[in-house]
Amino acid sequence: MRYALILLVFAALGFALWVRFAPSDPARWHVSPPEEPRRFVGGIVEVIPGDEADFARLATLVETTQRTELLAGSPGERRMTFVTRSAFWGFPDYTTIAYANGRITIFARLRFGRSDLGVNAARVGGWIELLQAVDE
Repeated sequence: MRYALILLVFAALGFALWVRFAPSDPARWHVSPPEEPRRFVGGIVEVIPGDEADFARLATLVETTQRTELLAGSPGERRMTFVTRSAFWGFPDYTTIAYANGRITIFARLRFGRSDLGVNAARVGGWIELLQAVDE
């Protein structure tokens, strides 16, 4: 029984380390977002009207979110992908923002698991609210 408990502890520790330090391949995550808004298990796609200045403000909002860092892209590219990690386990969520033809698309999705418990939709909704408050 003691060995099983030790094995379980090491398995949990190994999983925690893998989740926190698994490499993020920009080729896999820095992709063009879907064009139409939709919700799905583990993520969301939102499309809002905006211009390049709105896109730049959104990029700043996303970059200043706790535990968030830029994975790939730039404002000049009009597409940026960010990684936001959960506080305890460090689970990565990927968010790609893109600007084209007067529309800003926000594509947020999880990497591990099947459900994010609505975290991505809430985060994206908060960014949109902040962006709209700045525009008022």
